[in-house]
Amino acid sequence: MATRRTKFQQSIRVGIIIRSVPSQSRWVDVTYRVIGLLPGAPEATWVELRRDGETIDYHAATLPLDLHRTETDAYLMALQAEPPSAYVVLQGDTDDEDRPMPVAVTVSPFEAQDHMDTGEEVVEKIAMPPELVDWMREYVETHHKEEPRYKRQRDRMDVERVDDGRGDARIRQFGDVYRSPRGPGKPG
Repeated sequence: MATRRTKFQQSIRVGIIIRSVPSQSRWVDVTYRVIGLLPGAPEATWVELRRDGETIDYHAATLPLDLHRTETDAYLMALQAEPPSAYVVLQGDTDDEDRPMPVAVTVSPFEAQDHMDTGEEVVEKIAMPPELVDWMREYVETHHKEEPRYKRQRDRMDVERVDDGRGDARIRQFGDVYRSPRGPGKPG
């Protein structure tokens, strides 16, 4: 697997395999779903890999999968999942066809959630191949440092102090600003 390394980051090119299957819906002709990842794959854009009748497997794209030292907590969570999974981010239709375009691949469930929150992208979860799991586990073992958890201390505050009715000192008030209304036409 060809990887790019810096002191605190590693990257690998990952091929995204998407299967097109004739749809059962009368509104959509074909459905697409991510079925696999190819670690260390060469560049490709919608190259047909296999055809079985009307079902076609494509090497849809080759994208970088980056690991960052500060994200090792997320990677640990991904490794502990059963099975360890990656997430492929797909954007709507391409210019001239109805195929989704893979735009990112990540192993961080937190980053995947961020993409899902936009509502403009589809995120598909896919099991990682064993080579990718081993590569990621080695990175996490090298860079993960357990952060101590600190319980936040509350400010010491006089809870017996009474401030009823003060409100904002800049605004002239004729009574308790926290009072409930007395009814229409009745002064507070």
